[in-house]
Amino acid sequence: MRPSSDLADFDATGADETVFGPELGEFPNADERRAQATGEGEMKTGTTTVGLRTEEGVVLATDMRASLGRMVSSKDVQKVEQIHPTGALTIAGSVSAAQNLIQTLKAETNLYEARRGKDMSMQALSTLTGNLLRSGAFFIVQPILGGVDDEGAHVYSIDAAGGMTEEEYTVTGSGSQFALGVLEQEYDEELSIEEAERVAARAIKSAVERDTASGNGINMCVVTADGVEVTKHKDIDELTA
Repeated sequence: MRPSSDLADFDATGADETVFGPELGEFPNADERRAQATGEGEMKTGTTTVGLRTEEGVVLATDMRASLGRMVSSKDVQKVEQIHPTGALTIAGSVSAAQNLIQTLKAETNLYEARRGKDMSMQALSTLTGNLLRSGAFFIVQPILGGVDDEGAHVYSIDAAGGMTEEEYTVTGSGSQFALGVLEQEYDEELSIEEAERVAARAIKSAVERDTASGNGINMCVVTADGVEVTKHKDIDELTA
């Protein structure tokens, strides 16, 4: 048992291990967790991602830049992925954790369909996503979940700790404040899919103009009852016209 004098300075990541440790509740991979928490040597998306709900479906859009510290490590990152027959997820934050989260969600939705003979609802999928983030296994990821089910179109904002809210429109990432200003001015619940794409593109463009961690084009994702379509556009202006 740890001496009582050590308890006040106890670090749950294992930073203050004593000769009596490790103890129950300490992490055996504390060094790796600390590095992940501080982002040392880790590729991040930086990112601006937006999600909009319409009567016809959901539009998700992201930029295409990944950064490694102050360096642009990639100019062609797909930051939105299909994870469900009529659902998709954007990623902001740690690339490795986000990729792992997407793979896990794809596997879980496939298992659900195989076991129950029907697709998972968006409410269930958002709850699953929040639970996975809350577990701590997918550190530093802030996704947007968008999808369509029997109850209609849904957009969920999910924070890095697993907190979830359903929204009409939402943003994540380092360029959020710039993109949100555009959405506040231009979003309308009666937007068509095509109009929502233009609004989303203008929101991303606004962020790209001012946020150095966002740029290099747009990933545009349209989710309807018919499925998920993801396209890449290097020329942002072609979407905003």
